[in-house]
Amino acid sequence: MDAFVIEGGRPLHGVVPIGGAKNAALPILAATILAERRCVIKNVPLLRDVDTLGEILRELGVSCERRASDGAIETETVDTSNCTASYDLVRRMRASFCVLGPLLARRGHARVSLPGGCVFGLRPVDLHIKGLRALGAEIRLEHGYVVAKAPRGGRLHGGHVYLGGAYGPSVTGTANVMMAATLANGKTVIEGAACEPEIADLARFLVAMGATIHGIGTPRLEITGVPALDGACYSVIPDRIEAGTFAIAGALTGGEVRLRDARSEHLSAVIDRLREIGVAIERSGDELVCARDTERLRRHGGRFRPADIVTHPYPGFPTDLQAQTIALLSIADGISVVTEKIYPDRFMHLAELNRMGAAIRKEGPSAIITGVERLTGTDVMASDLRASAALVLAGLVAEGTTRVHRVYHIDRGYERIEAKLAALGARIRRVDEQEAVAA
Repeated sequence: MDAFVIEGGRPLHGVVPIGGAKNAALPILAATILAERRCVIKNVPLLRDVDTLGEILRELGVSCERRASDGAIETETVDTSNCTASYDLVRRMRASFCVLGPLLARRGHARVSLPGGCVFGLRPVDLHIKGLRALGAEIRLEHGYVVAKAPRGGRLHGGHVYLGGAYGPSVTGTANVMMAATLANGKTVIEGAACEPEIADLARFLVAMGATIHGIGTPRLEITGVPALDGACYSVIPDRIEAGTFAIAGALTGGEVRLRDARSEHLSAVIDRLREIGVAIERSGDELVCARDTERLRRHGGRFRPADIVTHPYPGFPTDLQAQTIALLSIADGISVVTEKIYPDRFMHLAELNRMGAAIRKEGPSAIITGVERLTGTDVMASDLRASAALVLAGLVAEGTTRVHRVYHIDRGYERIEAKLAALGARIRRVDEQEAVAA
């Protein structure tokens, strides 16, 4: 098990390339189960979660190999006999549950373990089941697995389903039902569909394979089933969460970071909130330039301004940048309130930030942050993917040495984050746990 050792206090400067979006790449790879022929997926990040999904696809009879020449992933179904995605693999990440819809639609049967992933609250799969039942699937829960069968004849039928939940639309639920509907007989209408760019990217990939989908990027999707889907060559969109994380890193450390290939249209709510806090973000060619807005912060003695932020489904402020933003607000000049509307229990990073000198308390679904002048380095423990990123950001600005333990979490969603940060001037290195304890 690895850890990061970070020496804080160095401003970050330079250009960082933003990789492909993890949350788009995973369902797109799952969707290749639907294809009759070979698929080539480009701009897929080198992540542990991608490796896990590759293992699941191979278990399901889909060859899945990354090309050495350009890093693209090639997939092709070679054996359709196994329809079971096992607990040992699916438990590692929630996104692997996205194989349920394509397996059911393509093979008429699916047996998929209930998912795992980051532990920050209950995330049920009832909307997935509701949506697939609307397409005629027979579904039962059996020994920790979701077992689904298509109607007699082995083909789903079109249906009408509302996928809004208590905390907004289900992103993976929308992905599962949309993928299943592409091969169903007739027309399917999904109301309350997730509008995230990653879902729109999945839809565009399905269209590239020959699917008929209208309303892409809106809460109402209309899918007319087709007899079969072909292979396709497709490039994944840049990762908006990685872009937001590095934007915060640049401003937090007092440097200037240029995000190459980041799409500002996917970050509107983030850019708006960060500008309010005191981050300057401007477009320059194919780059977003992110730095501390010294002019706007002059009245606050150079410190960031407090803010009230509420996470919402897209296009609102993303829950996946909540932890990183709290790290930024922990050294703002005043009291901030961050309310979590997607996963109300997603605050496991607060105690670790407080170990670094932050002053944060939790009240219901909100974090109350009283800004302090500085953070100090210490040993902290990563609990999930985005919490890990927040602790790394805090370590970059903290006085002294910070050791972030259990960084396997961050490897699930950030490609070589320590190398990218080091290239910007950070003093960060990956060590094994024994070396971290001794450091």
